[in-house]
Amino acid sequence: MTDKVCIIGAGSSGLVAAKVLKERGIPFDCFEKGSGIGGNWRYENDNGLAAAYQSLVINTSKQRMAYSDFPMPDSYPDFAHHSQVLAYFEAYSDHFGLHDHITFRTTVQEVCPAGENLWSVTLDSGETRFYRAVLVATGHHWHPRWPDFPGQFNGSVIHAHDYRLPEPYQGKRVLVVGIGNSGVDLACEMGRHAAAAFLSTRRSAHIIPKFALGKPLDHYTSSAFSRLPLRWQQIIYYYLLYLVRGDQRQYGVPLPPNPILAEHPTVSQELLHFVRAGLVKMKPNVAQLMGNKVRFVDGSEEQLDAIIYATGYKISFPFLSPEIYQVQANQMNLYLNVVSPERPGLFFIGFIQPLGAIMPLAELQAQWIAGLLHGELVLPGKDEMWREIDRTQIAIGKRYIASRRHTIEVDFFPYKERLEREISR
Repeated sequence: MTDKVCIIGAGSSGLVAAKVLKERGIPFDCFEKGSGIGGNWRYENDNGLAAAYQSLVINTSKQRMAYSDFPMPDSYPDFAHHSQVLAYFEAYSDHFGLHDHITFRTTVQEVCPAGENLWSVTLDSGETRFYRAVLVATGHHWHPRWPDFPGQFNGSVIHAHDYRLPEPYQGKRVLVVGIGNSGVDLACEMGRHAAAAFLSTRRSAHIIPKFALGKPLDHYTSSAFSRLPLRWQQIIYYYLLYLVRGDQRQYGVPLPPNPILAEHPTVSQELLHFVRAGLVKMKPNVAQLMGNKVRFVDGSEEQLDAIIYATGYKISFPFLSPEIYQVQANQMNLYLNVVSPERPGLFFIGFIQPLGAIMPLAELQAQWIAGLLHGELVLPGKDEMWREIDRTQIAIGKRYIASRRHTIEVDFFPYKERLEREISR
């Protein structure tokens, strides 16, 4: 038996887990594949998993992204550059003395149950250690998901995960596929640097600006707002967006068939203006790849030099065998997005897609886990956890369009308050 806990990953979720466990006096080891903290926010991270590109700027305001007891500096802009976000995490680690608790350049190869309340963790060195619980904080933006279009393209093809700089695309005709946040960022970047930039989307999206009436738009959301009936929230958002930017169709960006708030938000201050100015040309879904051309479902064709697929990510855990834990179609089946009913000593931190930032919610997840590990809090029975998981998946299916993008979607304030209630018990 052991009192120690294992944390896998030292990105934003792993860091806050380490801070909370240290604060609560729970001994732990934290293993990080790379040579530094920050995970996805470390540009050219030598763990090989980060997706940050040189121009990346957050699309959640610094006030909403920060941990509860460590605000981002006043000197930061409302929407910080990735280098500033990394500096914030490093300052957080220094302030709470976390660095010395992290073992860098170490990959977890296998995690297995080794008895009641006991887990074995095998490292790439061949060493096996034992822990009472394992906290997985490896993130869900590292395993690219590729589309399967018929035909073959002869030009340059990458996933957005591997994009870094615009220089290789100077003077080229570039197609970006996908209208999520990375897709619109890269389409606008191509609009500034490429000879021609195209953005392909199956159903379009509601484009939400970063600012509304001089304030970051996410400052208008609140706990009270989230308690309103969904239809009221949608009406308020619709009129606020109409007041700020008018009808996006006037810019040349089609509206999706679904109402606003029925999809993960696509946030961009630039896309509508780039499309209106002709710097980015909208295209429907790809129908066929044809050598150096692409045909779209409307019958149009474009001669292209490069394609960037901004088509999302798979959730996967190479260190967990399917017999121990399996993700199916990006659905994780976790109680409160944290606990597997079948493996109660296995916790997942940060595997949520909120309408807002992950960091404050990961902090609450870590506090809840610490309470469970201390024995101050208890989990419900396995059947009750499965019933809650089923209720959550039904609610997601009713609210959001069917997509692997939405399997771990949460509404920031209701989810935050649910965790706070669990902790207060």
